[in-house]
Formats: sequence, C-alpha cells, structure tokens
Amino acid sequence: MSIKLHIKKGDLVYVNTGVDKGKQGKILEVIPAKQRAIVEGVNFISKHTKPNSANPQGGIIRKEAPIHISNLNVVDPSTGKPTRVGRKLDENGKRVRYSKRSGEIIK
Repeated sequence: MSIKLHIKKGDLVYVNTGVDKGKQGKILEVIPAKQRAIVEGVNFISKHTKPNSANPQGGIIRKEAPIHISNLNVVDPSTGKPTRVGRKLDENGKRVRYSKRSGEIIK
C-alpha cells in the first residue's frame, strides 16, 4: 500500500512535538512503510557497537533515530516558518506541493 506523504528527502522541516520541539533540520531519509523520517540533528540515540572494520575502536555512537512524520512540518520557503502542505495541479497538469501559509510552490 503506497501512502502519500507531505514530506520528501531533502526538505527542511520543523519539529512540532517531543524533546526536540522547535528544532529544524533537513530530511536525510523517509521510511513510508512506518510513516517515519530521519531528520539531520534531531532525535539522537546512543548506540553501543562492538569493534569492527568500519569502527575498530567500538564504543558508543550517537546517531539520528526515525521520528514520526506527524511531528514534522515543512518550512515555508518564503517566510521560513512551519506550514501545512497542499497539493494542486500546475499549468502543465502536473501535481505539485504548495505551502498553505504563503501559497508558494515547494520544490
């Protein structure tokens, strides 16, 4: 089942709720099956790792964990504030995302 999401990889998003409320970051990865996204600099976890070829020392690594997309809003390109996202057809008949705050098309 394909789910239409209001966010895409590379979008700048604002975190609405949780420990990281108020932070902004770029989306690194979207996981549609779980309706989650990994956002740069948000929702860090500490992961214990054994020594391996990539990390010969081992130890504790801090990395971003997925966050539910309902806790994210796309940042409006013109105002820099969080906005809801709508979809409409452009002049070529192609469906595009637009900011409900300013009406500007989101790339």
